[in-house]
Amino acid sequence: MTTLNYLSYLLVMAIVTYLVRTLPFIVFRTKVDNKLVKSFLYYVPYAVLGSMTFPVIIYSTGNIYSGIVATSVGLVLAYKGKSMVFVAVVACLIAYIMNLIIM
Repeated sequence: MTTLNYLSYLLVMAIVTYLVRTLPFIVFRTKVDNKLVKSFLYYVPYAVLGSMTFPVIIYSTGNIYSGIVATSVGLVLAYKGKSMVFVAVVACLIAYIMNLIIM
C-alpha cells in the first residue's frame, strides 16, 4: 500500500466517521416527539452491536460447536438474571472445556 492510498483511505474514514456523528445533530434540531423515531433511535445501537458481535462470539473459539454451546449457556444464564461477570466466566469455561473435549 502506498502512502497516497493510505492517506486517501484515512481521509475517507475520517469524513465518514465525522458525518455519522454529526448528522443526527443536523437532522434533529428540535426534540423528537415521534414514538416510532424515538424507539428506532433507542434500539439501533443495541441491534448494531448485537449483529456485529454475535457472529464473532460463535466463531471465536475456532470450533463452531463449542461457540454455539458456550453462547447458549451464556444466554440461559443471562436470561435467569445472573451477573454479567458470572455469565462471561462460565461461558468462557464452557468454551474452553468444549475445545478440550472436541480437539
